[in-house]
Amino acid sequence: MKITLKRSVIGRPGYQVKTVQALGLKKIGDSREVSDSPAVRGMVKTVKHLLEVEA
Repeated sequence: MKITLKRSVIGRPGYQVKTVQALGLKKIGDSREVSDSPAVRGMVKTVKHLLEVEA
């Protein structure tokens, strides 16, 4: 699945910043193809308000 960072992590709690970094995203507009595994789905769910997800 493809994820894109749509909102900034500035001012977000540390765990959300680290989750976005773990997904491999650094700045707004960055996209990445990630595997559709339970671990990745959990990370995406944690920061879903910052991301755009495409199947």
